[in-house]
Amino acid sequence: MSDASLWWVAAGIIVGLELLTGTFYLLMLALGAAAGALCATFGANATFQIVAAGIVGGLAVLTWHLKRQRSKDHALRDGTANPDLHLDVGQTVDVPQWNPDGSTRVTYRGAQWDARCRGHVPPQPGTHRISAVEGNRLILEKI
Repeated sequence: MSDASLWWVAAGIIVGLELLTGTFYLLMLALGAAAGALCATFGANATFQIVAAGIVGGLAVLTWHLKRQRSKDHALRDGTANPDLHLDVGQTVDVPQWNPDGSTRVTYRGAQWDARCRGHVPPQPGTHRISAVEGNRLILEKI
């Protein structure tokens, strides 16, 4: 069996493993195996094939990881205030008092919630609107 065929078989096995795991990182490694196969097809020696597969696969994994991390950060920033994702955004709560650190406990939907005031404005008691949800903490802004 030729070197190119071995690389293509390796790429196929890696893609098969990816279908079992669903992480998408193995597809990036399969790209590296495909690069090794192309190098073999064009007559490169085994060392060059391995180096090319490693570089292409490694860069693809790194690129995917950075893209995924960036989109995760973006989703966390924007998703917390998205009323399509959090039905609580836009609802109102009554804040009887604030703690010195800018936090409070409010009753909302029949339960006690931790909350904090958005921004650097000194919080004041009264009616507030839920502007975001961060985990199990409500982010409030004065109405």
